Amino acid sequence: MTTTSVSTAAGDDNDDSPINLLKDSQTLHSLQNPPQRLLPNNHEDDDFFSNPSDLTPQEIANHLFLNSEILAPMVRASTTPLRTLALSHGASLVYTEELVDRSITSPTERIINDELGTIDYRVPKHTYSAKVQRRLENDRDNPDAANGAVILRIDPTVERHKLIYQMGTGEPNLALDAALTVVRDVDGLDVNMGCPKKFSVSGGMGSALLGDMNRACDIIKTLRRNIGCNKPVSAKIRLLDEENPKPTVDFVRNLVKAGANAIAIHGRIRGDESHIMARWETLINVVKELKMYDDVNVPIIINGDLYTREDIREMKRRTGCDGIMLARPALYNISLFNRGREEEKEGDGVGKAGGSNNDGEEEEVPISQFQQTNHSGHYGYKSPLLHSRTSIVQEYIAHCVRYRTHSKNAKYVVCEMMNARRAPSTRVPFLNMEYEGGQNIASVCKCRNLNDLIKVWDCKWTIPMPSAKSSAALSGDGVEAQGDLHNYDDRYFLDHDKFRKERSDALNDQLSLSKKMSASIGEEKKDDDAPTSKRPKI
Repeated sequence: MTTTSVSTAAGDDNDDSPINLLKDSQTLHSLQNPPQRLLPNNHEDDDFFSNPSDLTPQEIANHLFLNSEILAPMVRASTTPLRTLALSHGASLVYTEELVDRSITSPTERIINDELGTIDYRVPKHTYSAKVQRRLENDRDNPDAANGAVILRIDPTVERHKLIYQMGTGEPNLALDAALTVVRDVDGLDVNMGCPKKFSVSGGMGSALLGDMNRACDIIKTLRRNIGCNKPVSAKIRLLDEENPKPTVDFVRNLVKAGANAIAIHGRIRGDESHIMARWETLINVVKELKMYDDVNVPIIINGDLYTREDIREMKRRTGCDGIMLARPALYNISLFNRGREEEKEGDGVGKAGGSNNDGEEEEVPISQFQQTNHSGHYGYKSPLLHSRTSIVQEYIAHCVRYRTHSKNAKYVVCEMMNARRAPSTRVPFLNMEYEGGQNIASVCKCRNLNDLIKVWDCKWTIPMPSAKSSAALSGDGVEAQGDLHNYDDRYFLDHDKFRKERSDALNDQLSLSKKMSASIGEEKKDDDAPTSKRPKI
């Protein structure tokens, strides 16, 4: 059996015995050790999915999404270590990072990784340019990259009945190809309709779909009708208007009519930066109005700036939503997923104004005021339900070692955990950015491999890998899989403004060149592509 150790194991129970992740697929284990903390009880899942062929896609969606607390899809961040860490702290569902449709299909290979007990989707090394191949081969700090790059790694034991694959797509046929490739290994398929980044929008993906309802609905229809199974199909969108709920409501109703089984709504519009407060008032009005329509009989999930349990409680109360999704707040402290026994505690009361209206009901404070309040009660910023942020980073690094994550990607996520650059400016004063060991972003950026990160954070966890014998529960060819690889540059955190400008200028140049080349090729082929009756005679 192969065991990966991170420093010296220690814990309350002094139990250093390996966790056999695949021995009993009915028992889900956290990867954190010590102590061995079981994931939330999943007997309900086992009972519900005992005869999955008898279930409709909507029944499965309702089971997965109603009363859910979800780790959002975040590029570079929502990979296996963060997803499994979120589940160990109480998340009910996790999304993969957005993966563009073409990236998951050929030449990407589905690999059964017996050593790690995972299912990997890997781009073979030989499909890269000679320059990239040399870089992969010479990456001494991450030798797993030698045979290619893993773009999706799934732990089928830990993530069973918990994993949603999110695709970046702009075309129904490409979306279907991607879905058919990965559908057997995930529990649902989600279409990204909210990403505002230039790479996504320029390809007709992400928030570009918000301006093309017909194409967005065609993608949902194509997936729902052709994936050949009862896995639910969902979409994650943004608000379509700053104040008026109608455009968003109409868009959601059309997606549901097209076959969407759940909808997640981010409380910002295209163009809103993350350091600006999410538009909670508009989000509240959107969800309330959606709940008035009989034809919107699918779970509605809200997302955006839910940094405390008090935020979650208040927005669930005001919107009547069916679940919540955490992105930046989960990076700040992923133990925010720990619900505790909420029925036993009252909130801090900051959502109430103290007076009463003409109907005798207690008045609510304006939601914008609530957003800027320092929640100090049991469910506030210093809630006893939260774990130390230092211990959270240590756990995350241990998960990275367990899943042999590329060190550059691990560094990126740790740096995102450590800074409040993307948090709303009104929230920053309430976020504690200090660490028990005095770690800072500069010390993390100096790390060149996982061992360096382990030393900087004084990690004392051991996370064993499954034995080769136990991994026989997976079916496949057992081809060895390798570590993942994401583009990363320390300047992203050390000198972000300058780095962002350089990247933007480079992308603009690349897009301009691409358009010129396309125009040139179009001119050359104009005659050949013309209808036969209009072509010149030879």
